[in-house]
Amino acid sequence: MKAKWTMTRLFLLVFYATFLCASTPFWLQGATLTEAPNIVLVMADDQGWGQTSYNGHARLKTPNLDAMAANGLRFNRFYAAAPVCSPTRASVLTGRTNRRTGVETHGYALRRQEFTLAQLLKKQGYATGHFGKWHLNGLRGPGAPVLGDDTHHPGVFGFDQWLSVTNFFDRDPLLSRQGKFEEFSGDSSEVVVDEAIKFMQQQVAAEQPFFAVIWFGTPHDPFVASADDMSEFADLEPRTQRQLGELVAMDRSIGTLRSALRKAHVADNTLVWFTSDNGGLPRMDPPTTGGLRGFKRSLYEGGLRVPAVVEWPARVKPRVTEFPASSLDIVPTLAEVTGADTADLVQPQDGCSLVKLFETEIETREKPIPFSFLNQFVLIDNDQKLMFVGEKNPTYELYNLKTDPQEKNNLLKTADAKSINLESYPLGGKLVEFRKSLQRSIAGADYPEGHVRAGEPGPHSWMDDQRYQPYIEAWRTRPEFKPWLKNK
Repeated sequence: MKAKWTMTRLFLLVFYATFLCASTPFWLQGATLTEAPNIVLVMADDQGWGQTSYNGHARLKTPNLDAMAANGLRFNRFYAAAPVCSPTRASVLTGRTNRRTGVETHGYALRRQEFTLAQLLKKQGYATGHFGKWHLNGLRGPGAPVLGDDTHHPGVFGFDQWLSVTNFFDRDPLLSRQGKFEEFSGDSSEVVVDEAIKFMQQQVAAEQPFFAVIWFGTPHDPFVASADDMSEFADLEPRTQRQLGELVAMDRSIGTLRSALRKAHVADNTLVWFTSDNGGLPRMDPPTTGGLRGFKRSLYEGGLRVPAVVEWPARVKPRVTEFPASSLDIVPTLAEVTGADTADLVQPQDGCSLVKLFETEIETREKPIPFSFLNQFVLIDNDQKLMFVGEKNPTYELYNLKTDPQEKNNLLKTADAKSINLESYPLGGKLVEFRKSLQRSIAGADYPEGHVRAGEPGPHSWMDDQRYQPYIEAWRTRPEFKPWLKNK
């Protein structure tokens, strides 16, 4: 009788397990309601859409990014929120197009009235850490260690731990750990990944979910790479050799990161999101943008479309998607993933959640992707792209990205490009509304005070900043600073 009852219970357990898997939404299968993933956001600095081997680069091999792409959701149409670095970083942390947040272009400070993803996840019980390039504190020039009393250091915006530098950085970097300067040896990408791994291991030991932001200085100019990492490119011109060598080391660091997550037995439920902050650089051979028009600083596809992969073995179905997505989508996606209360997020939010895309394809994006850079404006609505571009003499342009991904055929070329009736075009009314909304945000209407609080710094070089003057002499001979400090 006992054996018979055991068999009956076994049958019931199998039945209920089968029933639950069939009826439980994909999002909850294999997880409890309280289980949330660890999150790692990884961002390259100036890596173009064409600079991976999975996107067909003629010489560069990126085996670790390729493996990540094969095991995750690989975006063919992923857009940086801006064609330069600081604005995109602001969008990653806020879910808002950059000019809403005060970050007009590179080296502008993120307003302290913004509510960041790190702050959101801290409220969810996450340990938060930032590692690498920051560039949201109003300082320009080569990357210098962030000061402990900086009014806009990563800790101000929700990061418990930070090892950060103001801007781009190269081999043997000088970084700041919570305001304490530390010198490191080796490739900069490998340095920050190693330090981020230590942070993750601490949280795994403490059984606390972690949110780690790893922002590389690679492959931003100037390019510095080891001889070994450049060895496969000896026939190319020296500048290209060095840039591709940096990318070889960066790719290796991605492999180190993925391996560390597996060794810590947390890879299955860790969401790793890799992308770049803007399109690739010009005057490189092989080219950086995979045949797309434009480069960094341009609002054409080559300046905005970047490599992107989301790997999360427990939840993401591996495949390639043509769905148009943006760094603006990171905040709403991770808010839904973690079940976070979004009431504190500053409105309006410009992105949309990509959670459904993790499981299955989505045919149509319901919300256009907006861009604003130096008084130029763009909306991408699925296959349509309406532009008001030209830094000195802007004109309207319209492209169908499905039939014309290289943006060769301006569908407005027969119109008066300066005085068209926007309302007569499908995206025209939406662009008008976006511009009006943006002006309200720039004036500070999105904040409870109804205005921008005083005390936000304007962009300036750290080399002219009084707070850094005590360090100038000691840093004058450092290779990364020497060209910049020779006349100081």
